[in-house]
Amino acid sequence: MSLVIVPDDFPSILSGTESLQRLRQFAEVIVYTEKASSPEELQQRLKGAGVAINIRAYSKFTEPLLRSCPQLKLIAVLGIGTDNVDLTAASRLGIKVSNTPGFSAVSVAEHTLALMMAAARKIPAHEQELRNGRWTRLPMTQLHGKTLGIVGLGNIGRQLASLARGIGMNIMAWTLNPSPDRAAEAGVQFVEFDQLLSQSDVIAITIRASEKTRNLISRQALARVKPSCILVNTARASIVDTAAMIEFLQTGKLAAAALDVYDQEPLPPADPLLSLANVVLSPHNAGMTAEAIEKGNQMVVDNVIAFLQGRLINLVNE
Repeated sequence: MSLVIVPDDFPSILSGTESLQRLRQFAEVIVYTEKASSPEELQQRLKGAGVAINIRAYSKFTEPLLRSCPQLKLIAVLGIGTDNVDLTAASRLGIKVSNTPGFSAVSVAEHTLALMMAAARKIPAHEQELRNGRWTRLPMTQLHGKTLGIVGLGNIGRQLASLARGIGMNIMAWTLNPSPDRAAEAGVQFVEFDQLLSQSDVIAITIRASEKTRNLISRQALARVKPSCILVNTARASIVDTAAMIEFLQTGKLAAAALDVYDQEPLPPADPLLSLANVVLSPHNAGMTAEAIEKGNQMVVDNVIAFLQGRLINLVNE
């Protein structure tokens, strides 16, 4: 019987679920519900695994780690992003990598809209003022009639476009692979990157992290946005030059940011983002609704069972 190891179910979302019970009908499964203390401990946990289910992005599947697991044939990622896996090395070593596309699209899109509105209406700042006994009325932004620029038009981007259109926003989008069919299906206009930067009142990043998108929102890109613009990132922190973003927020060259992802997670207590009044923060939990978690569990288990039965689904590498 194949050995499936889940090295990183912490905080736990797979343990005790019907999906895990279903998987145990097809394979021996070992689940670790505490975070590995080091790369060496992660390597030790994966010994003998034919399949690894990766729950958390803090587990780094580097080439040395992959080389230390000669029996490993599939890494099934519960999530969309696979930037914590060395895909080139995995392909070279004959290890397949799958993900769960679209499992949290609705939840992440809703969270993106919520962050956007919280930043525009300065809800956290107003709440803090009230809790401190002050009846303060800070200036706010109306989003109806404003332009939302979506960077990346996958499942999350399309869902966000639908939600934002519902509150009266104008939508434009940029993606690495634009096409008339995709534009028509989503009901959006694809534009050049520079146009999106310069004309958007809100920029929402929903694109997948990769080497192509690393520092896509660079210092030079930020210099082209309106000073009144709100930047929302629920994708990956690597897509934005964080130091430049903080500088622009501090100097008024960027009105606000609303973030769910960070260069270091958990966010360190001394991180400068925590001291900025024009930043709205959430703890990388955009997709953590009961509905999304259940769907993600089902999809990752489907991927593994299909692999064990000789079928390959939702692959992200060759």
